[in-house]
Parts: sequence; C-alpha cells; structure tokens
Amino acid sequence: MNKECASALLKQAQAQKQPLLTGLFEILSINSERGEAEAGAPYGPGPRKALEETMKLAESLGFSTETVLDQVGIAKYEPEGTEGKPYIGVVGHLDVVCAEGEWTTPPYEPAIRDNRIYARGALDNKGPVLACLYALKAVRDSGMKLNRPVWIIFGTSEETGMEDIPAYLTVKEPPVAGFTPDCKYPVVYAERGRSVYELTFADEAQAAAWCEVHPDEASLKLDIRDPEFGILQLRNRKQNGNTVTFAASYPPATDAERILAILEESLPEGAGTALVSDWKPVFFRKDGPLCASLQWAYETVTGLDGTPVTTTGGTYAKRMPNIVPFGPSFPGQKGIAHLPDEWMDVDDLMKNLEIYTLAIADLATREL
Repeated sequence: MNKECASALLKQAQAQKQPLLTGLFEILSINSERGEAEAGAPYGPGPRKALEETMKLAESLGFSTETVLDQVGIAKYEPEGTEGKPYIGVVGHLDVVCAEGEWTTPPYEPAIRDNRIYARGALDNKGPVLACLYALKAVRDSGMKLNRPVWIIFGTSEETGMEDIPAYLTVKEPPVAGFTPDCKYPVVYAERGRSVYELTFADEAQAAAWCEVHPDEASLKLDIRDPEFGILQLRNRKQNGNTVTFAASYPPATDAERILAILEESLPEGAGTALVSDWKPVFFRKDGPLCASLQWAYETVTGLDGTPVTTTGGTYAKRMPNIVPFGPSFPGQKGIAHLPDEWMDVDDLMKNLEIYTLAIADLATREL
C-alpha cells in the first residue's frame, strides 16, 4: 500500500474517535459475565445482551449482521464484487471476567479519568474489538476498493472455555486470514500449546509426597527447551485430596502425549494420570503475508520495530484457523486486564483504531 492510501485511511480512522467512544461506552455498560444458560442465551443473559446490542450498533453503522447459534455475532462488509469470496476475519469477544475486588467507580459504569477508560472489558476485549468495528467503518468510508469481504466476529465465551468458536465453525468456514485483538503487539506469529493433566494417587499422603519430590519442571525431567519459545512451564498446580492437577505451557518442540508419558514415569505404583485437555501450539511464518501485513500496519502507525514475537498466552487463535494475535497492548504493558479498575488509555485505543484500519485494508487487498 502506498503512502497516499495509508494517509487517507488514517484520516478516516481519526474521524472515528468520538463515535468509537460513544459506542464503546454503550457496550461497556452491559454486565456480560457468564451466567446460567437460558433459551437463546447459552452463556447467560449478560453475554447475550452484549451481543444483541453490538449487532444493533453495527447495523446503525451501516453493516449487515448475522448471529450464529446464539453464540457469535458477525458485522459484515462485503463490497460489490467480493460477495461469496473467502473473507478476512477479525475475531474478538464481548464476554468478560467477573468484576471482583474493590473498584474506584462501578465496573459497569464506564468513566474516563486521567485519559483512561475505566470499566470491566475496557481492555479485555470490548475496547479493542469495537476499535476494529470502527476501523472497518473507516475503511468503508475511505472508498478504497477491496478484493475480499471483511467480517468482524464477536464471540461470547472466550473467558470461559472458547466453546463459541468451535460452534461457529460447524456452520461457517474459517477466514482466509485475520487476527484477534486480544493479546499484545507486535504481531504474534506463534503461541505455545497448553495442556492440563490430572494425577490420581492412592491417598492424600502419597499425593503430597509426590508434590514434595517433584516441585518443578527439572525434577520431572521436563526441562524441554525451544530456541524461540524458551523452556516448558508448569502452572496452576493444585492438590485436592488424592488428586493433583496442573497445566503445561509447552513449545512446539514437544507435545501433550510426550509430556503425559514423562509424567507416567514419575508416578508411584498404583497412581495414574490423565490428559484433561490440550490446545495445540499456533505457528505462522514470520515472513509470510499475514505477519508481513500486520507488521507493516504496526510500524507505519507507531514507528516502532514490529518484528513478530511469540507468546505463552492463549487466544482465539487456538480455536479459529488462519488468524494470529495482534494487539492491543503495547510493549511494556501487561497485567491489568482481569484486575479491579481495568483500564485502557484513550490515546492507546485511538492508536489501535489506526493500526487496525491499516491492517484490515491491507489484508483485504494484498496477495495472501
């Protein structure tokens, strides 16, 4: 994309600042924590209401919408000549974690203090995914000719298991390329795998003894390293009576089955182990067209080095094929999404809006 096109797109993005804030505050005001399932609301009334109101917002902006199995919403921009073609997908979520702890202002009464938006979901993930919606509006308003449709996809169970995307994929094809604005910058070309194990012992004393003898990865002979991902990590170990559960964050150099076999070798006679769940690693070429497009968008707006990176976290990229994590947190920012007084800086939100505008436009026009 040439500089003139990029400049015109950024001008359109900057015009979306106040509309984005207005729309975002509407959606932030909805408590979309998971609740008891109801008819038409598999994750409870909160996520369902957030989905309904977001679809209304998208329609007010001139986009066509679709709700898939009461779990996922789509805002579609399909310019003439792109109908039926493989689409670019931007996948975020409207559900939030519980707003526990002490808040300076109520978590579902969004407020701006010191140029920061305070509300549950401001950063994770309503702010970023709505920035993508308004970025798509900026692309449309620019009049730029696209080669592919663009869908902004809104999930409602990312925080509680990501069941929504597998359901979506039972009736929809995955995007040809895209991203999820639910991690960090620069573009993340690879995610570690994540598996959960349960060990069962003869009694509580045997379980406690095993934990004492095997306090870390090295003691279990799980010192597995990767030049790009670093060392395998064990997390969230919990003993409950005669059972022990924990998760493994593992590099592509190994897999859940190998870890399971090593764990079995460590167990005393009569004990057993089971693989509870496993999400495989995500891996894309750093120099491939998807990462190159997103790197260009990031570097153009920020002027920073956008060399693709890895992450130990887990996002919708593990569930939706052909997408990578991209934003919204900038280098050095972390650890605020699930805490009381969750916030997102207004200037950062607008910078995300600009980055996502260029990213969407470039992905929808370049060779993939």
